[in-house]
Amino acid sequence: MFTKVVTLALAAAVTVPAVAVPAAAAAAPAASCPAATRPSAPTSLPALDAAALCRSISGLPNGQATYSLVRVRGEAGSWTGSSGVRDVRTGGRVPDGARFRIGSVTKVFTATVVLQLVGEGKIDLDGTVQHYLSGLLPASYPSVTVAQLLNHTSGLPSPTLPGDDQWILDHRFDTWTPQRWMDGVAKNPMEFTPGTKQHYLNTNTIVLGMLIEKVTGRPYGDAVRARIIRPLGLRHTTIPGEDVRIPGPHAKGYMAVDGTLVDVTEMSQTMPWAAGEMISTTADLDRFMVALFRGRLLKPALLDKMFTLPKGVPMYDGNDDPSDDQPAAYTMGMSVTTLPGGVTIYGKTGSRYGYSTGMFATRDLKRRVVVSVGSTTKGDSAMLQTVGLAAFAS
Repeated sequence: MFTKVVTLALAAAVTVPAVAVPAAAAAAPAASCPAATRPSAPTSLPALDAAALCRSISGLPNGQATYSLVRVRGEAGSWTGSSGVRDVRTGGRVPDGARFRIGSVTKVFTATVVLQLVGEGKIDLDGTVQHYLSGLLPASYPSVTVAQLLNHTSGLPSPTLPGDDQWILDHRFDTWTPQRWMDGVAKNPMEFTPGTKQHYLNTNTIVLGMLIEKVTGRPYGDAVRARIIRPLGLRHTTIPGEDVRIPGPHAKGYMAVDGTLVDVTEMSQTMPWAAGEMISTTADLDRFMVALFRGRLLKPALLDKMFTLPKGVPMYDGNDDPSDDQPAAYTMGMSVTTLPGGVTIYGKTGSRYGYSTGMFATRDLKRRVVVSVGSTTKGDSAMLQTVGLAAFAS
């Protein structure tokens, strides 16, 4: 149980009056759970269960999340729901069209730009990092291809960073550069021979961001804006750069530390950069997903790569015992999940401190879901899975 909220400013930590989560939950607005619309076309998908969807987001704020926003669209039925509060101290319903940090959903945007450049003949999927970004990787590293970066089979490691919450809080306003991240990478050995296993890491997409900049001669964010954000009219999607704020209406984000909620709404996103810095809304992500899946952004052969898993490649688990290997789960930009009942969905999850996001759809777009959760725990919120099962599974 959380007993107080702490707001950290640049200069010092300031403890504000105690706020008990049970009291906040009692005062929170009731979850907004309208009826679901009926399918507008024949579908094999299960009917939307509005009651199950409502249960999946009810009871907020609690010890794991402060709010949730859900948008379900498609010919198989629509539903929009919300729960929780915008501020655990003052309450208030999460505003319509709230912005939030999308974390690793950013990777889908970055991968899309890279594949566009492939389609224009400016990047070769079989070209190597050593060719395009000479000197970036240690000489002892083997050749790593662009394709291996895209599907996380490169074998490149992460830098070694402190894992404790206090370090995160103490350094949350630090400004990182991609080179600083890669300097940390260079201190560690390769994890495996490129192409033999799959390990989902920010390092792969950070290198892709650097590749975009090398090829275009402009910041990677300029390419995302020019090629995706502006053409699709994603008016509430932004790339913050060194700005620690979330522009426009939004709910505050909190991080649970030793039974205390710390306000981490303002936080530098320069560390994840092209792998996780973007801000968006449920409506903008839905629009992006529709455009991407329908082929508006990529040529058919390249789009197909975003829906195709690498064959015969297990997930990296740190050991050489094949008996417990799990199959690859990531394509060139997205992940693939088959749910109970046999429905296969494509998309991406992403988390930054205080926020957790999921963006998924069936390949034919007859059902698509975007979820934002004010997660107070590290990593993807368990609520993403709960909502996904309620939306897709029978």
